[in-house]
Amino acid sequence: MEKQVTLIDKKFSLYLNEEIILRRIKELANVLQKDYADKELVLLCILNGSFMFAADLAKDFNGLVELSFVKVSSYEGTESKGKVDELIGLSSDMKHKHVVIVEDIVDTGLTMDKIIFLLQQKFPESIEICSLLFKSDAFLGKFKPKYIGFDIPNKFVVGYGLDYNEKGRNLRDIYELIPE
Repeated sequence: MEKQVTLIDKKFSLYLNEEIILRRIKELANVLQKDYADKELVLLCILNGSFMFAADLAKDFNGLVELSFVKVSSYEGTESKGKVDELIGLSSDMKHKHVVIVEDIVDTGLTMDKIIFLLQQKFPESIEICSLLFKSDAFLGKFKPKYIGFDIPNKFVVGYGLDYNEKGRNLRDIYELIPE
C-alpha cells in the first residue's frame, strides 16, 4: 500500500523517500566541495523551509563553511506587500565571499530574484542557488538554481521542511498532494 499522510484537510502520497533525498544531498555537497575548494563559502539558508536541507547539506560538506540563516520579509503587519524588501538575520559580512543560497524549493523564481538583488548590495564575490526542489515548468525568474536536487513537475509538495499551512515540515519524506 502506498504511504500517505493527512495534513489538516488534505491528503498527500509519498513522492520522494528520505533515503533518496539524503543520497542526492550528499551528491550536492560533494559538487559544492569541489566547486568551492579553497574559497570562502557561505551557505545562506532561507528559513523556514530550508532548515532540514541546509542541516543535511552542511553535515555532508567536508571542509570549512559558514552557515547563515535568514528570513525573507514581505509583510507589513499581517498584510503581504507582495514584494521582498528585507532579509532578516543577515548579520555576517558577505563582501568578497562566495554565497550559495540554500532553498527548499524554487518555483517561479521571482522571490529568489529579489533575494539576489538584496544580496548583491552586500558585494559578495559570487552568488549561486542550491535548491532541493526546482519546478522548471513554473520558472519565470532571471536566476535559475545552479545546484538542483530534483527537478519536479508543478505540483504541491510537503515534508522535509516544506509545509501546508505550517504543518508537515517535520516529515522525513516528501509527499505530493492527492487531487480531490
